[in-house]
Amino acid sequence: MSTSSNSGTLFVVSAPSGAGKTSLLRALLDSEDNLVLSVSHTTRPPRPGERDGVDYHFVAADEFESMLGRGEFLEHATVFGNRYGTGRAQVNASLSLGVDVILEIDWQGAHQIRQAMPESVQLFVLPPSREVLGQRLRDRGTDSGKVIEARLRAAGREISHFREFDYLLVNDDFDRALGGMRAVVQAARLSLARQQVRHAVLIRDLLADSQPIE
Repeated sequence: MSTSSNSGTLFVVSAPSGAGKTSLLRALLDSEDNLVLSVSHTTRPPRPGERDGVDYHFVAADEFESMLGRGEFLEHATVFGNRYGTGRAQVNASLSLGVDVILEIDWQGAHQIRQAMPESVQLFVLPPSREVLGQRLRDRGTDSGKVIEARLRAAGREISHFREFDYLLVNDDFDRALGGMRAVVQAARLSLARQQVRHAVLIRDLLADSQPIE
């Protein structure tokens, strides 16, 4: 991704299942302009209420493998036996139009994005405690007890990668956590690299009559 006047920022948000990142991202998208969530492809079946093309692009395993073979994924990972992948063309098209894009992916995908696009901004979300994490998973009512236990066991492995991210957020209070997410987005948008491109004409005009400091 080049730094140009029409280049958006790629945000990556990761967390263990049940940390609340999806709810936070929905609220963030409702409150921020020029920000979209990339819709991932997955081989897992839809959960109640999920819509194809909105929550995920639900595809068969053989179709996923074909897309992978054609190099259509920016990142991909296997999580709890299901395949997930981010469409390369979809993300690049939004970024080229100056639209900021959020990827809601696991640490494996975040690592791949970090290697391919080191300028991406990466955020990890923690639950306030293991007990709260377990309760949130049970409250969702979408997984069996066996699956919930597997997710809790996996949570520690996922959390161990938090040091690889740029920002760390604890979702102990929803409004406070949402404010933290907004702050990360605004900080990226106000970075020197982005602002000096966005305001190149203004900066040029302001410096037109400046004299070098001896």
